[in-house]
Amino acid sequence: MAVGLNRVELIGNVGREPEIRYTKDGKEIASFSLATTDVWTDKASGEKKEKTEWHRIAVFYEGLVTLVKNYVHKGTRLYINGSLHTRKWTDPNGIEKQSSEVVLQNQSAVLILLDSKPSSPREEGGSQGSEELYDNKGSDIPF
Repeated sequence: MAVGLNRVELIGNVGREPEIRYTKDGKEIASFSLATTDVWTDKASGEKKEKTEWHRIAVFYEGLVTLVKNYVHKGTRLYINGSLHTRKWTDPNGIEKQSSEVVLQNQSAVLILLDSKPSSPREEGGSQGSEELYDNKGSDIPF
């Protein structure tokens, strides 16, 4: 059986304040929307055009959830590297629904703050951020 690749890379701006939810066993999950915008020039008219796409982001990896809780706000510019997952469910009216989201759930996921200076932590006593790249490829995450 051949092994496939499921990777999504996005650079964009957070569209709303991240939401922190909890699983039944108390594990934190961060979710937010990310806007990516493509800009091009229309060949026929010479007019500049743009199109914005919205992406749902779900963060399960503990170190990255902490990063989101402390430093990610509406408008924050991020680089995200995760995998695409599709959920299916039936709503209370019996209608089948489907939603795709970019999931950051293990050590291969990456979330990097691209703003020149990270804003201060949301939680009292949190660590100050640096301008370095953040990912979860080590155990020395600075918070």
